[in-house]
Amino acid sequence: MDFTPKIITVSQLNYYLKSVIDNDQRLQFVLLEGEISNLTDHYSSGHIYLSLKDKKSVVRAVMFSYAAKNLKFKPENGMKVLVRGRVAVYEPSGQYQMYIEDMQPDGVGALSLQFEQLKEKLGKEGLFDTEHKKPIPKFPNVIGVVTSPTGAAVRDIFSILSRRYPSADIIMCPVLVQGENAAFQLSDAINRLSKEKIVDVIIIGRGGGSQEDLWAFNDENLARAIFNCDIPVISAVGHETDFTICDFVSDLRAPTPSAAAELAVPDKAELLMNLDAQKQYITTIIDKKIRDYENSLNNSKRLINAYSPEILIDNYNNKLDNLSKRMVSLSKNLIDNRLKALSETASKLSSLNPVNVLMRGYSYVTDSENMTVSSVNDVKNGDDIRITLNDGSLNAKVIK
Repeated sequence: MDFTPKIITVSQLNYYLKSVIDNDQRLQFVLLEGEISNLTDHYSSGHIYLSLKDKKSVVRAVMFSYAAKNLKFKPENGMKVLVRGRVAVYEPSGQYQMYIEDMQPDGVGALSLQFEQLKEKLGKEGLFDTEHKKPIPKFPNVIGVVTSPTGAAVRDIFSILSRRYPSADIIMCPVLVQGENAAFQLSDAINRLSKEKIVDVIIIGRGGGSQEDLWAFNDENLARAIFNCDIPVISAVGHETDFTICDFVSDLRAPTPSAAAELAVPDKAELLMNLDAQKQYITTIIDKKIRDYENSLNNSKRLINAYSPEILIDNYNNKLDNLSKRMVSLSKNLIDNRLKALSETASKLSSLNPVNVLMRGYSYVTDSENMTVSSVNDVKNGDDIRITLNDGSLNAKVIK
């Protein structure tokens, strides 16, 4: 047998190797475990180029856009993955590589990883920050409900809203809550309600289900629609233990659709009780105010009476009358006393009056110098004297 080597071209070699590998059935369906490196994501074409490696070796791989668009997570360098595909030779370069048809994270579900990646991305952008949360109105007039028109969730929401706060109107936005078009319909309903501004608060949600069933509420476009919505949004997706991106970005998260309805509106019974309590409180306050005003009015009346000009004038008139009477009495007493004293004085003067003495036959003598002569020694013979009597006077001369 002739084993003389035959000279072939590079293209022939690559073609031969490609045909050998293409005809190996074991290489047409390969499940490969490895760590991603040298990742290149061509956003324009949608193709993903990468390498898969373990501790000893590395292999080139590619995932074309038709397969990459079905990924539920974003591949990253250093991520351990399980891939399914085929091995083939890229003939122009003679390099064999893995053509990936499907990729799953190793050790964690694709949906869970996609959820965590989106949560981290939106969290860094601030979509979950409390400073952006809008307050829920206490007394909404119109409530928007974005959910499936069938199922227990919508029935519970309508039942609780009607029972707790029947005065509020409800606008129902029927949408799909799972499936291919669900995320778009949910986002569109939020955008329309925000634009039209016909509701005061929005409830968005659905009943419980698997992670796949709730996946529409983890849509990035829906998260941004809720964040940009001018109307406060209450999220009520699944059960209490279920969490979605919708829950984090909404202004308020309710554990269930029923709880969302309770959080959206006040309870009519509690309002009536509070109203009665406020009525009693106001009545008590008003009664106390009236009593206080009555007391104040009575005090004012007493003060007015005490300081009334008319009463003051009357009081002064009474005082003046009393003073006048007292002055008359005092004057009379004074006059009487003075008259009595005058009478006594007059009586004394009368008894001492020299005229009266003269009338009784007495007289008094004065000398030429009109000095009283009270002794014979006051004159001498030949002096002129005057003798005053009761009815006149006499001129005389001392002869002896």
